Amino acid sequence: MKPEAEQPVPMTESPDAGQQGHVDDHVQRVHPRKAIYLLPNLITTGALFAGFFAMLRAIQGDFEQASIAVFVAMLLDGLDGRVARLTGTQSAFGVQYDSLSDVIAFGLAPAVVVFLWSLYGIGDRWGMLGAFVFVASAAIRLARFNVQVETVDKRYFVGLASPAAAAVLMGMVWFFEEQQIPFYENIGWVWVITVTTGLLMVSSLPYYSFKSVSPRLRVSFLSVPVLILIFVLALKDFALTLWLLALGYALSAPLWFLGRRLKRLVVRRPSGS
Repeated sequence: MKPEAEQPVPMTESPDAGQQGHVDDHVQRVHPRKAIYLLPNLITTGALFAGFFAMLRAIQGDFEQASIAVFVAMLLDGLDGRVARLTGTQSAFGVQYDSLSDVIAFGLAPAVVVFLWSLYGIGDRWGMLGAFVFVASAAIRLARFNVQVETVDKRYFVGLASPAAAAVLMGMVWFFEEQQIPFYENIGWVWVITVTTGLLMVSSLPYYSFKSVSPRLRVSFLSVPVLILIFVLALKDFALTLWLLALGYALSAPLWFLGRRLKRLVVRRPSGS
């Protein structure tokens, strides 16, 4: 009698196998493997380095080079977002990294440059207070921008943008250092400009963002000679041109607000008065 052949035992999945696979999937969802896009974040890193370089040059007493470095940071800051959109490499990491870079390049760096250039001469630490108001305002403005970015009108910024605020201070330093005019001795005026610019960042005044500008935009005939005048002025004195443009942009919202209030007062005034 032949012994019965052993029947193959069917392979059954271990009850723990499915659970282990579920755990692995859960771990991958909780701790996903992510990398960052190189190109836009590399440009952001360049802007961050330019702000850091500006502080180093200010410590060494070269305020003209320090102010120019902040303008280089502005140029790079304007490129990283556009490069990310053109190449489809936008990410939440890039947004947060750009904001942190802006705090350093357009908040801390200009404040340090202006403090070492002029504000340190004020007694009782008023200079330090003025510089810190600018730094804190830049940080608050950027945090508010990140929170409100999906809810506000894209055509306008709420408050003065931090790169524009930095341009007001660095354009001032660059122009007066280039012309060798000792404006830094007017510490009171420098303090007022620094604090006022900082407060404009945290204001609720609307500033045109220029995001709706396109090559097909139609402008009046008066815009042509104005642009030619700006171009000629830039060729003659580039630092002065940048500073005047930054000042004009910073003052545009307050002047618009005052003009609107005056217009309302005129309309409400009785016709017989």
